[in-house]
Amino acid sequence: MSGRHTTELVIFVILFAIVSAMGFVAARWRRPATMRSLDEWGLGGRRFGSWVTWFLVGGDVYTAYTFVAVPALVFGAGAAGFYAVPYTIVVYPLVFLVLIRLWSVSHVHGFVTPADFVRARFGSSTLALLVAITGIVATMPYIALQLVGVQATLEAMGIKGHWPLIIAFVVLAAYTYQSGLRAPALIAFVKDVLIFVVILVAIFYIPHKLGGWGHIFDAGQAKFDKTPAPADGTLLNHNNQLNYAMLALGSALALFLYPHTVTGVLAGKNRNVIKRNMAALPAYTLLLGLIALLGLMAIAAGIKPVTGGNGKPDGNTVVPLLFDHVFPSWFAGVAYAAIGIGALVPAAIMSIAAANLFTRNIYKEYIRRDATDSEEATVSKVASLVVKVGAVLAILLLDPQFSIDLQLIGGVIILQTLPSVGLGLATRWFHRGGLIAGWVAGMAAGMWMLYRIPNPANGHKHFGGSAYPLSDIGLDTKMTVYTGVIALAVNLVVAVIASVVLKAAKAADGVDATRAEDYLADEGDPKVVRGTRDVEERLVT
Repeated sequence: MSGRHTTELVIFVILFAIVSAMGFVAARWRRPATMRSLDEWGLGGRRFGSWVTWFLVGGDVYTAYTFVAVPALVFGAGAAGFYAVPYTIVVYPLVFLVLIRLWSVSHVHGFVTPADFVRARFGSSTLALLVAITGIVATMPYIALQLVGVQATLEAMGIKGHWPLIIAFVVLAAYTYQSGLRAPALIAFVKDVLIFVVILVAIFYIPHKLGGWGHIFDAGQAKFDKTPAPADGTLLNHNNQLNYAMLALGSALALFLYPHTVTGVLAGKNRNVIKRNMAALPAYTLLLGLIALLGLMAIAAGIKPVTGGNGKPDGNTVVPLLFDHVFPSWFAGVAYAAIGIGALVPAAIMSIAAANLFTRNIYKEYIRRDATDSEEATVSKVASLVVKVGAVLAILLLDPQFSIDLQLIGGVIILQTLPSVGLGLATRWFHRGGLIAGWVAGMAAGMWMLYRIPNPANGHKHFGGSAYPLSDIGLDTKMTVYTGVIALAVNLVVAVIASVVLKAAKAADGVDATRAEDYLADEGDPKVVRGTRDVEERLVT
């Protein structure tokens, strides 16, 4: 290891140690009488204010994977990598009113997961189980991808092997087990400040070092002019414009269906916290646009990605290598710490959210229906450890490029819960059988299309991405469409038709355990007194 890398590693370790200590201290932050309930361990007591929620949700949505993968996509494909910018602009107006309703009904009934809401709204444990399994499956590769960001940073510092990665996630597992959601909430402050500082410095310092923005964009276009791929370039073209728009829309619809983003929202203390955050979170989108530009900077700097274990270039290393190439060693260490810490916050929240889904909607529903609050908290803590172990094993045993493909598949999967979760917050028109049929049809259509998508870059013949080529259905074009939106359309059509048929046949439907006023309740409202026991009693009667 060179002297430069030693300096970077020392800075990285110091900052990592500081935030790890904060993770353990978080158990005493706003400490309740007991942490032995999902409300306290899994949702921070539902008492986070506007600032804490802003950092928490922002740290959850804009992850270490975003930090390395969005610029890597721009580095490899150009303008197509900027799809993340419009989708994070569109998403907040889309979910503004919906999330307020979810917050209210969840606080009235004590819901901890999206599947809890579906169970009560449609009176179907089967539908809730499908939503829970979908959330867990879609979240698992997302957690693994946070490891990809840390691993890319370690490789840029010349550290080989998986042992530093394992140590980092052992520490993460320990303080998450002890502190629950309070740990990522407290760490999110440090993570976001570091990322804002690094990006603001990078956006002024790196172009100055590389000869200006004109040279950076010219270098990017020169690279793409040499590649035969029809979708590459610093501008979109007729081959990728439709997929770009559909991917942005589909990603926006999917973002707040992920259980970890719902967890951050439910931790807010009142409706105004959610309103302020939906208005303020687009500030992160400006940051995301600047992050994406790092991909073009890496091209102009002549960065060559590290060769991965599969013998192919690992595009995820371009941003860490750019920082190593351009920044002084001490500030490169700060930048690496920003990426590493940026992995801890979302990984912790995601593991908590997945564990809550297992506890509430699988363990409590099908294994031990009379589980106490204390038992639920214990099971969720253990489940969160299992989830983290699974994420580490995914990195150790699978090709990291394949895990990235899995994340794209995860977006297609989580979209299939939109009719029951998203539309369920607005209407009770759908029949529970129709929603189940729609989920099955949408999932089948999505998996079929994903199976037929190859990825020549890594040699995968199936599940190689989410852009479905229209030529596969006989059209003479190179255009592609986003699989997730097509699968969702199939889901909705089947759900509507099946609901009409089942209602006409007078098939038994579930009992709606929620009331209209539940969706308007706020902090301090006398209606916010009932819990899950009340919901269960109403479902039975």
